[in-house]
Amino acid sequence: MSDLRDPAPYDALLLLSFGGPEGPDDVVPFLENVTRDRGIPTERLKEVGQHYFLFGGVSPINDQNRALLDALRKDFADHALDLPVYWGNRNWAPYLTDTLREMTEAGHRRVAVLATSAYASYSGCRQYRENLADAIAALEAEGLRPPRVDKLRHYFNHPGFVRPMIEGVLASLAELPEEIRAGAHLAFTTHSVPTAAADTSGPEEEHGEGGAYVRQHLEVARLVAGAVRDETGIEHPWELVYQSRSGAPHIPWLEPDICDHLQTLHDTGAPAAVMVPIGFVSDHMEVLYDLDTEATAKAAELGLPVRRSATVGADPRFAAAVRDLLLERAASERGIDAERCALGTLGASHDLCPVGCCPARNRRPAAAGADSPYA
Repeated sequence: MSDLRDPAPYDALLLLSFGGPEGPDDVVPFLENVTRDRGIPTERLKEVGQHYFLFGGVSPINDQNRALLDALRKDFADHALDLPVYWGNRNWAPYLTDTLREMTEAGHRRVAVLATSAYASYSGCRQYRENLADAIAALEAEGLRPPRVDKLRHYFNHPGFVRPMIEGVLASLAELPEEIRAGAHLAFTTHSVPTAAADTSGPEEEHGEGGAYVRQHLEVARLVAGAVRDETGIEHPWELVYQSRSGAPHIPWLEPDICDHLQTLHDTGAPAAVMVPIGFVSDHMEVLYDLDTEATAKAAELGLPVRRSATVGADPRFAAAVRDLLLERAASERGIDAERCALGTLGASHDLCPVGCCPARNRRPAAAGADSPYA
């Protein structure tokens, strides 16, 4: 095996995700995990849980992670990469601490971590790092010696993440009637976050209006829209919009909301729209409810033809991208320069989150960063 195909120093990969309920009885306990320490009453959680109850109390995210695990293991085997792949969640089984305990007991000493969030933000990066630190601390309190964990870099502009989304848009456009297809608008959607959190996302030098969170999403939207133009010869108007707001009304969050945007498109005479969920790795509940149910119903009310393009999910090209990220980081840890694949102008993201990157709401230890106590 050449130096650039060697996973050392890593002896395992951990897929780290959000988690979701897998039955009606799981919904409220899951939401209690998500909102822990916020003092939200159970009755309010039952109201929020109605989105899940519409789908039998089951979030699709866990099955989608199982499919991604299968894709990763197949890709690794096909490329003679002998590295076990584990899976742990922040908010539901398999819980991160339990998975990290299993990895510790199996003798793993250095673990690469892939989070199912492609962009810089507190909730999409640092919070995962805080959860890793919590799990490490819990295992140390049990007298165990957990492995070192290194989070792989943000992959929003990796071709293995972007190309499947481009093809998803092309497929959705092809589903629209030919007479309205050329005028269809592209609505690139991602999870809304408080503007204060967006403004401080990414390293300190990238802080400002929207921070790295907005900048990275705009880059992906430009990449996808540009590729669609190049492959169809048609310049489709596009905008970055937001969905899934969940905060108090008096706190500013990123706007416009997807439903408000659909109203604007209708009012200004747009003939059709394609909703492109670039902020999501797979079709989990925010996609299934907020886009496929709520936004689609809004479009039907308006008489605006819409389609929703596919997320990356377990696409083999995404699995190959994860292998690429892993081997790139492994080479770097061994002091070898390796090609860092990235489309567009922003370049490849940092390996190690610097001090001040996506600062915490409340100061807490975080693993896999320059400020980590677990280096």
